[in-house]
Amino acid sequence: MSRKYALGCCSMKIIREKLFFKKACCHHAASDSETQNEESEKRGKGKKRKKKNENKWVVVSNLPFESYKWKENPNRHYDCNKIKTTKYTFLSFIPKNIFEQFHRFANLYFVAIAALNFVPVVNAFQPAVSVIPICVIMAITAVKDAWEDFRRYQLDKEINNMVCLVYSRKESDYVETCWKDVRVGDFVQLQCNEIIPADILLLYSSDQNGICHLETANLDGETNLKQRQVVKGFSNQNTPFDPELFQNTIVCEKPNNDLNKFKGYPDHKRIGFGSESLLLRGCTIRNTEIAIGIVIYAGHETKAMLNNSGPRYKRSKIERRMNIDIFFCVGLLFIMCLIGALGHGIWKGNFSERPPYEVPDMNGNYLSSALAGFYMFLTMIILLQLGQVFLIHNDIDLYDDDVDLPIQCRALNITEDLGQIQYIFSDKTGTLTENKMVFRRCTVDGNEFSHQENVCLKENSRPHRQLLHPTAIPSRPQTFTIHLGPKKITVLLV
Repeated sequence: MSRKYALGCCSMKIIREKLFFKKACCHHAASDSETQNEESEKRGKGKKRKKKNENKWVVVSNLPFESYKWKENPNRHYDCNKIKTTKYTFLSFIPKNIFEQFHRFANLYFVAIAALNFVPVVNAFQPAVSVIPICVIMAITAVKDAWEDFRRYQLDKEINNMVCLVYSRKESDYVETCWKDVRVGDFVQLQCNEIIPADILLLYSSDQNGICHLETANLDGETNLKQRQVVKGFSNQNTPFDPELFQNTIVCEKPNNDLNKFKGYPDHKRIGFGSESLLLRGCTIRNTEIAIGIVIYAGHETKAMLNNSGPRYKRSKIERRMNIDIFFCVGLLFIMCLIGALGHGIWKGNFSERPPYEVPDMNGNYLSSALAGFYMFLTMIILLQLGQVFLIHNDIDLYDDDVDLPIQCRALNITEDLGQIQYIFSDKTGTLTENKMVFRRCTVDGNEFSHQENVCLKENSRPHRQLLHPTAIPSRPQTFTIHLGPKKITVLLV
């Protein structure tokens, strides 16, 4: 009995242990599944947060991350303020320039002719002679394009090396910094008549009302000053602005090319601000002694650079028309060559030697004079374009005395389009030119009335002109009729 009892107790213990182990396993399995669900939910929320943050542009101050902490700066992924508007590099110049030149179908045609000349069956003259002219033409065009791109490089270098004042925590003051070294999150101090180096959020202005006056002539041609307002809640206008006390995180939209669209807010205050607080790159500070702001967009991410489509190969109207005409010319030339080859073979069979009109050169090579003249004509076209640019650049009538600069011809391929202009659209205030409207003269019924101060002296010497002066106004009222098509306008001159 004792043995049976002992066996029964042992079996009961084993069963209890198994049951307890199963419950524990079930409990652990349930807890593991719950933790997995929680982790998946957290990951889902994290992904949603990442997707939300991907649509936002978060900017913080760079001051806590200077020097050795720069790798921890969230602004390090944004572009620097260095710009580049050139088309070529040292490695890409030759292939890219050749590809652009082959957009001219005339170059493709002459390359095909030179390639056919290496085939002995259709060889017209020595292969080396056919390659030299097209290589010279393409080399001259390449030199011209390289010169244009070098001027862009010089202009970019001049802009990138311009100086502005950026706050340094190490110096505890604003130090001179080149434009190319300005980064998103830097604090920039701007003074009157200074060009803005990047898109900057206005945080402080020396004006008591927190207003900064801006001239946007470089962006839209308007010389009328525009006002920008300091963002509310960031700083106190009655005390000097201290960048080291700035602890806010700015959340705004991603860079876009809309000059009038900008929305953002501080991360902890939810006080919105818009384009009325953004100083755009390329604008000029006017009538404001000091303006301080934080860089939001820099370099090619600024609105001004996003509106710049970049350098592209420009083609004149004549060149585009020539590309179309070449197709018809090649087809017509093929038919003419076919007929001419048959006729030439029959006619040349009557001569035992070469025809008398073909004269060899000093080396005994025969070169068609018509073909040589055509190559010379094509070369002269390139030289003619360079001569046009030289004359335009040195034209005294196109020299601006106010800024001491001559006219700049930046596209050498479209100079001939200047002679094709038929209509000029201009508004009355001259927004895109000088934004200055001056009354000079008006003509009524054949009588011309000119302003005494604005008209030139040489023009005043004409006998039929009358000045708008008290002595020049008729003593009694006169009525004039102006015919404008089917309508008549009567003007009463008192």
